[in-house]
Amino acid sequence: MKNTFRSSILSGVAVAIAGWGYLAFPNIIGAVLFSFGLLTVVNYKLKLYTGTAGFVPLRYEDGRSRWVKAIGELLFILFGNICGCLLVSLLTRMSPIELGESAQRILESRLAIGPLRAGLLAIGCGFIMTTVVTFAREGKPLALLFGVPLFINCGFPHCLADAFYYMTVPVAYISEHLLDVALLYPCLVAGNFIGCNLYRFIAPKN
Repeated sequence: MKNTFRSSILSGVAVAIAGWGYLAFPNIIGAVLFSFGLLTVVNYKLKLYTGTAGFVPLRYEDGRSRWVKAIGELLFILFGNICGCLLVSLLTRMSPIELGESAQRILESRLAIGPLRAGLLAIGCGFIMTTVVTFAREGKPLALLFGVPLFINCGFPHCLADAFYYMTVPVAYISEHLLDVALLYPCLVAGNFIGCNLYRFIAPKN
């Protein structure tokens, strides 16, 4: 349990640093730089919510469901990921680069379309994440360099990247929209989960 939490924190740090790069260069260059986060997670076998959700066992070998245990494991990983994002977010306050405005624009775009539509778009990110992680596990990491910029440029929210962005937004703005974010964020988490498991939901092996 302790090792999982540490791994989850490091995973959150990697994603947040990648998100930092994207906020500094909010264009295709930044989108490619964001690949650093997932490359790090896959190479070091770190625990990332969206890198685990599509692979965590949902049934025991005898066919019994283990949804409750699986969801508990994922939420624990998600908590560690968010802690890692928070650490990097605090560090951004020391940066001479203005990151808050870029982060605020992302949050504003999410709030503008609302929780339901943002959650549905997050399905696309989850699908891409499971796809590229599967490729990487098979020794084809190049897929990460295509998949990550793809979900960013499509506007598919990634719940951990968004967690970092929201914590980097100027405090005055996030305080004013705290309730809206509280309604939005669970939809992104759920959307990513559904997307990560589309292969299992639609084309189960068994």
